[in-house]
Amino acid sequence: MKKALAAVVLFALGCLQPALAQDKPANATGGIQGQNIFEVKPDASADKGYDQQTNAERAKVQPGNNAPMWRNVGDGLSGYTSLPKSQAPEAGNLVQPIVQYPGSLNTTAGEAWRQVRNNWIIPYGGALLLIIAGAIALFYFSKGTIGLHGQETGRKIERFTPFERSAHWANAIAFVILAVSGLVMAFGKYFLLPVIGSSLFGWLTYLLKNMHNFAGPVFAVSLVIVIVTFVRDNLPSKGDLTWLLKGGGLLSGKEVPSHRFNAGEKVVFWFGVFALGLIVVASGLVLDKLIPSLMYDRGTMQIAHMVHAVSTVLMMVLFLGHIYIGTLGMDGAYNAMRTGYVDETWAKEHHELWYDDVKAGKIPTQRSNSPSPVAAPAAKA
Repeated sequence: MKKALAAVVLFALGCLQPALAQDKPANATGGIQGQNIFEVKPDASADKGYDQQTNAERAKVQPGNNAPMWRNVGDGLSGYTSLPKSQAPEAGNLVQPIVQYPGSLNTTAGEAWRQVRNNWIIPYGGALLLIIAGAIALFYFSKGTIGLHGQETGRKIERFTPFERSAHWANAIAFVILAVSGLVMAFGKYFLLPVIGSSLFGWLTYLLKNMHNFAGPVFAVSLVIVIVTFVRDNLPSKGDLTWLLKGGGLLSGKEVPSHRFNAGEKVVFWFGVFALGLIVVASGLVLDKLIPSLMYDRGTMQIAHMVHAVSTVLMMVLFLGHIYIGTLGMDGAYNAMRTGYVDETWAKEHHELWYDDVKAGKIPTQRSNSPSPVAAPAAKA
């Protein structure tokens, strides 16, 4: 039975063989045709205009070789799109043109941005933050909190008015939210994701990203108020250079006389609050697409991101020292911003020139209508 069935199959194949062996019609059409490499003209790539061929010209000598098309795509060639350029400036553009950002190779803009972010901003920015945090920790454990040398008098001087404190705290709280959320979004996948898992990390970053977006405008508005409020007392004055050269006396134990704000605080104000603060805000507004009439293409967003990331890292480095001195680093500094008042002894030891102006009547002891805290009795010598 099996032999009979096999014989029938062989007979059928024999009948079909002449039909299969016939050549295809000359005008047969189909999709992309395969090409035998041995049938390609051997002098195709030797042609003088080979590198300048269009995709149609290349198809005549090397069918299926779409190199000219993809070369144009890689060079940033834009195709046709019916979408308005104001709404979709890069709708017809698949790959950005070749650029070279600082720290990147000469490559497409998207890849160049990726190289700058992953090879420079993330590793070196993270390392800088860790180094500064470590240095502050070492200084604290070796020197401890800067305390008063003399006894408190119980007589208070108003250092910050309620308006000044509210502006500072609004800006400070917004900054902390932005800093924490930014750190998690930038570095979280390296130290948080392996610990809490992808699901919780996803929800956390989603929450922090929304907090970042809401805290940004608060930071921007309060930053302008802080600059206008404190700019007068942060103008350069005589003695600032001496303060900087001596490091404020932190290492010697004897502070250099200063006005209401010392030179270190002025550096934080002008570089951290004013310069870097305005750059951070401006680049953040670009990333949120809040600046009218600006063309929001990929190149604009990439540059804005790099500027935003670098400036925020530098700002956090400066503010780490400011936060340290205002909390753990100096006894009485946090109370000054919390209550608005400092003891005369504190004012004399940390800002002697400002204290002298207060005692001389050039600056009033009480600058607002807020009630002064109850004066503690002076300690006996």
